[in-house]
Amino acid sequence: MELCQACFTSVGDLIISFVAMEKIIEAVAAVIQKDGKFLITKRLETSPMGHCWEFPGGKREADETIEACAIRECMEEIGVTIKTVRYLQDQFYDYPHGKIHLHFVLCQIVSGEPQTLQCREVRWIEPHQFIDFEFPPADREVIGMLTSPTV
Repeated sequence: MELCQACFTSVGDLIISFVAMEKIIEAVAAVIQKDGKFLITKRLETSPMGHCWEFPGGKREADETIEACAIRECMEEIGVTIKTVRYLQDQFYDYPHGKIHLHFVLCQIVSGEPQTLQCREVRWIEPHQFIDFEFPPADREVIGMLTSPTV
């Protein structure tokens, strides 16, 4: 039996359509800086990669801007009001628990003191200390940027 080229095109289109339908989680990470230090939080043990440290943040809600997500997540996770300073970069990463599109935003605290509301620990660290903490792979590039002498 011989298959025509049109069959291969249809199958290819089907595969492309299936891949395009795969859900990508949109998320924001608030890179909070103060006096040359960065705020990091330890993930909850029950969350994926619960052994890792991260920047505060989380999933974007439908129709939520990147800035609004950073502000909401910082209030929910660590109880502070922030303002966004500038967009840093974004990363796509394919984790075992899902594909993520993570936006990194440089932020400053406007009011409040960081608390452990939805995380296990909160720490202020200097750029050279990032190496002492385990972060999710999607954070590596932005950490490299933050530890370079040009930031």
